Amino acid sequence: MTDHSIKDVARIAGVSIATVSRSINQPEKVSESTLHKVQEAIRQTAYSPNRLAQNFRRGRTNLVMVVLPSVGDPFFTGVIRGIRTAAKTWSYSLVIEETQHNTMNADEVGAMLVSNQTDGVILLASMSPFGTEILSARNRRLLPIVIGCETIAPELDALPSVQIDNVAAAADATNYLISQGHTRIAMISGQESSLLTKDRELGYGTAMRNAGLRVESEWVLNGDLTIAGARSATRSLLNHRVRPTAIFCANDEMAIGCLHEIKAFGLTVPGDVSIVGFDDIRYAEVADPPLTTVSQPTEEIGERVMNRLCRLIEAGEDAGAPRECVRHRLVIRQSVAPPLA
Repeated sequence: MTDHSIKDVARIAGVSIATVSRSINQPEKVSESTLHKVQEAIRQTAYSPNRLAQNFRRGRTNLVMVVLPSVGDPFFTGVIRGIRTAAKTWSYSLVIEETQHNTMNADEVGAMLVSNQTDGVILLASMSPFGTEILSARNRRLLPIVIGCETIAPELDALPSVQIDNVAAAADATNYLISQGHTRIAMISGQESSLLTKDRELGYGTAMRNAGLRVESEWVLNGDLTIAGARSATRSLLNHRVRPTAIFCANDEMAIGCLHEIKAFGLTVPGDVSIVGFDDIRYAEVADPPLTTVSQPTEEIGERVMNRLCRLIEAGEDAGAPRECVRHRLVIRQSVAPPLA
């Protein structure tokens, strides 16, 4: 098979080489009829433009860095899948970096960005691994950054983001427990410094107060968003003189730890204590009993955040609202029942 060049495409389409190049790289600047001729010529010749050469001329790498706390976290599986789907559409490749067990220090990550090895960054519920200097308004114009899932620190709040309304979602979870007759509802939360934690605590507290229920300070504990942290917090809650009849956990991993500890205590779920989680990870459905939880549209979040970043990279601006909210839903399973007393 003969390899066709851009000259062959230009000849068949009856246009200049420059017009072919413009049709490939800036189709919005070419008339519809000319674009159709070029596309037809490309189809006939099976011409494939040299992406590497294109990127070099444009000063682009077509690489996007995705920063997340841990690649092993099951919540991010769907988000990454959505990012990959959109990245394929835009002809971008991904570089995945985790902050929890990061082998690159801040200087090394910063060097990658400064040397233009990546065209933009997606932060998934993660702190910036390269400090706050890159987050200044001047640097944000040079390096597009978009937040996915949650904004977890105040210095990230000005960045464009795609996420659910965590306040409303936490309120929905708490209201469901209230609707089942629970009045003694505890919450196992995350780090106090996290905006995500504050939003979910706010939703819980708002729902409780709107129902005329008191929020007991000793019933809102930090579980560090881990199974071990939730087990420790659950032990504290179960040892209270008056135990809660329901526990709202700020993520499913903690809900699973909570479930385990309740059983170890000789109690049943939902007979003695009801549990609601958050995120609807793949293990939530097969827990014993299956977890009632808040579901986030992870693949949709991934696709939207990648599309938003690519528009920033290509156009140099973002016309959307700073925070783009997607819908959550409450998934009702068997971990909640009316209280016994």
